[in-house]
Amino acid sequence: MRALERTLFVIAAVALAWYAGVTIDAAREQAALSRELESSRVAPATVSDAGAHAAVPLAPHSMVGRIEIARLRLSTVAREGVDTRTLRASAGHVPGTALPGASGNAAFAAHRDTFFAALKDVRTGDDIRVTTPGGDFHYLVTATRIVDPGEVSVLEPTHDATLTLVTCYPFDYFGSAPQRFVVRARLVSGAP
Repeated sequence: MRALERTLFVIAAVALAWYAGVTIDAAREQAALSRELESSRVAPATVSDAGAHAAVPLAPHSMVGRIEIARLRLSTVAREGVDTRTLRASAGHVPGTALPGASGNAAFAAHRDTFFAALKDVRTGDDIRVTTPGGDFHYLVTATRIVDPGEVSVLEPTHDATLTLVTCYPFDYFGSAPQRFVVRARLVSGAP
């Protein structure tokens, strides 16, 4: 019994150390990305600038911008990509989707227990601010829905400037969640 107790204690200590390390690394990454965003800020994008920027794919892991929902105290800087490395330290911009502010569907994903945990309380009408090196964009939440993981239609291009946030669902589920929670928002100000 003593051996089992010690083994469980060691497992708990290792798990806590791993969790602390991942949390500290994510905080450092967010701080570095915030500094990078602030130093890269330029004049707000014009319609032609935003269109040109949207046509050029971003390099994997490059900084995209900051997503903020003030009412939920959600603030995270996003990188290009949705691979494990990216999502461990930030939200990820789904490659092949529009960039914030451009016509089309700008889609982002993050884990439900880290950067998008606050989405469980999102409501229609909430304000979302996306700050990029090319400008500031204000979106308004128009809908939320729950879909199966294979339902990729939520990532399809749109005619209007749209923002889609995706995370796993249910929020309190342990393990690989069976569904996805999707937030859809429309651009209300910013370029284009």
